[in-house]
Amino acid sequence: MISARNLFRLIQINHVLAKHRLDDIIQATHLLRPLRFFSYLSPYRWTRNNDAPRGERLRLTLEELGPLFVKFGQILSTRRDILPDDIATELAQLQDNVAPFDSAHALEIVQQAYDEPLDALFQHVSPEPLASASIAQVHTAQLLDGIEVILKIIRPNIEQHIQRDVELLHTIADLAERFWEDGKRLRPKEVVAEIEKNLYDELDMMREAASASQLRRNFENSDLLYVPNINWELTKPNLLVQERIHGIPIGDIAQLKANHVNMARLAEVGVEIFFTQAFKHGFFHADMHPGNIMVDVNDPENPSYIAIDFGIMGTLSPEDQNYLADNFLAFFNSDYRRVAELHVQSGWVPADTRVDEFEAAIRSVCEPIFAKPLHEISFGQVLIRLFQTARRFNMEVQPQLVLLQKTLLNIEGLGRQLYPELDLWKTAKPILEQWMLEKNGWQAALETLKQEIPQWATILPTLPRLLHQSHQQFQQQANQNQTSDSLKSVQKSIRNAGFRIAGALSGAAFIIGAAIIKGLDGYSPAMVGNLPLLSWVLGIAGGLLLFTSLSNKND
Repeated sequence: MISARNLFRLIQINHVLAKHRLDDIIQATHLLRPLRFFSYLSPYRWTRNNDAPRGERLRLTLEELGPLFVKFGQILSTRRDILPDDIATELAQLQDNVAPFDSAHALEIVQQAYDEPLDALFQHVSPEPLASASIAQVHTAQLLDGIEVILKIIRPNIEQHIQRDVELLHTIADLAERFWEDGKRLRPKEVVAEIEKNLYDELDMMREAASASQLRRNFENSDLLYVPNINWELTKPNLLVQERIHGIPIGDIAQLKANHVNMARLAEVGVEIFFTQAFKHGFFHADMHPGNIMVDVNDPENPSYIAIDFGIMGTLSPEDQNYLADNFLAFFNSDYRRVAELHVQSGWVPADTRVDEFEAAIRSVCEPIFAKPLHEISFGQVLIRLFQTARRFNMEVQPQLVLLQKTLLNIEGLGRQLYPELDLWKTAKPILEQWMLEKNGWQAALETLKQEIPQWATILPTLPRLLHQSHQQFQQQANQNQTSDSLKSVQKSIRNAGFRIAGALSGAAFIIGAAIIKGLDGYSPAMVGNLPLLSWVLGIAGGLLLFTSLSNKND
């Protein structure tokens, strides 16, 4: 049942839609249609003129409804291929131009974060916001040493607004799962739980600062992406202090072209950054709308990205990384049977799914778009057909991949704006192939060995003692048994054979370990100087064990 609080929120949404004369949304939404009579009671229906453009009315509606709706508008703003230009242009303002809260209140929040006056920490703090979004707004400042920084300040009372709308989402998800035909398959309650977690994560500036630092480390040796430095001494749970960066907003296509930026290269770099984050690092920026991306145009032929706003970050488990990479590569190679098999193996579709039928369905959706540039692909139609295919084969939504799918939509929409001729598949394929090579090739094996060597150095010297203890325990047990002479003879033969096998295996392990350590000399800085000696000791010990075990077979 819908609680009184949720019912009141639905009435409020209805009222805001009527206020901005978006009555057609009320009529089209099953959830709001029973409440449409409240729109007739709204004074705005009779007094507010209807001259404002529809895009502006939609933007103002989303702003007034709160952060959850603003987030939805931000996602839509990147998809100019499925929105009319006037609406897409207005929604783009939601990326960093949401109505700000009072500047005096913002400065008061900054002052309350510290135990000393602001002029003891900053030369200057701008009272006017540089940008304002759904969760926070940004002010510029200058430290005492002259370094320029930005102050990202959480909006007051924002948690209450989020809690109210998340509660409504939970109610809607519960009703959908219980009464909607596709409810269980789409797992709305788990999806809402994932959305809720990410929204509350955005409210913690210490968490955002830590995410920024991790992303900065991941790209510290790369010229593809720059991440601003965090000022940890001044950052607080509701206030982020970060290096100020300068660049051209990636949504300002005219300015980028005026600076003679290589747009094809810029689009390709964007794809490379995303796939590097998702598959090489397993940690990716999951809010990559144009308001959060700047471009460094110092080298127009090789432009680089500057990322800001790290409130929403996604992660992929090694299992999901492997399945997704295999799926992408199979798709890029038009191997639709492999795509179908992977979906069954991963449990994304039921185990009794007929692979040949699923393969044919995937081919019918994917083949028309394969190897086409972005401007020739109707992703709206593709999404509809994918949804129909998923429904037919009872494919379940994977809540842990919601952020990745959202980010893919952002990246694809961004690429469409930058360089519509971009061949997304051709650009991504070599990146994934290189990642798979690194993941499964000899480089990955060496990396694993480097990590294991310190443990081997601790365990290998203890093996003789462990074998001796096992021998003593076996001997004691044998002495306690009251058996016949013939049975004791059999036991002795079995025991000696066991010792020979154990000795041979241990000797072989010592020799292999010696060879590996010798080959990796120099890869483990913590053990430099000790590796050659350890290699010789293990090799000699292994040889003696192996020789002794094999020569005593008649004992």
